[in-house]
Amino acid sequence: MEIKIIKENRPIRREELSEMARDMFGDMVKAVVDVEQGIMAVGGEFHSEEEVVLMEKEGSKREHTWGINFYPENPNEEFIEFDSMVNIKPSFGNRSRNIEDPAIHQKIKEIVKKLVSE
Repeated sequence: MEIKIIKENRPIRREELSEMARDMFGDMVKAVVDVEQGIMAVGGEFHSEEEVVLMEKEGSKREHTWGINFYPENPNEEFIEFDSMVNIKPSFGNRSRNIEDPAIHQKIKEIVKKLVSE
C-alpha cells in the first residue's frame, strides 16, 4: 500500500482509514505524526517507513515524529493508540514505545482532529 502524506488542506476520511485497516492489519492503521509541521503519514506496514517518507519528502526531523495506531472502528476515546518502536528516543527524553510526554499526546490529538474527518 502506498504511504500517504496527510495535510490540513487534504484531510483523510475516517472511512478511508477503515478501508486501509481492512486491507492491511484488519482493524488498525499505522501512522506517524510530525508535531512540528502538523502533518502525518499513513498506510505503511511499519512506522519507520512512514517516518522516512516524512523526513525525505517533507523535511521532518526525528525529534518531531511520533508513531501512533488508528483503530477507525473504535469509539473516539479508543481511536488512537500511542505505541510504536519509533517512539523510543532516549536522546529526546522518551525511553519507551509509548509517548511519555502528556503535552505531545495532546498535540497529536489536536493534529489528528484537523487531519481526520468523519
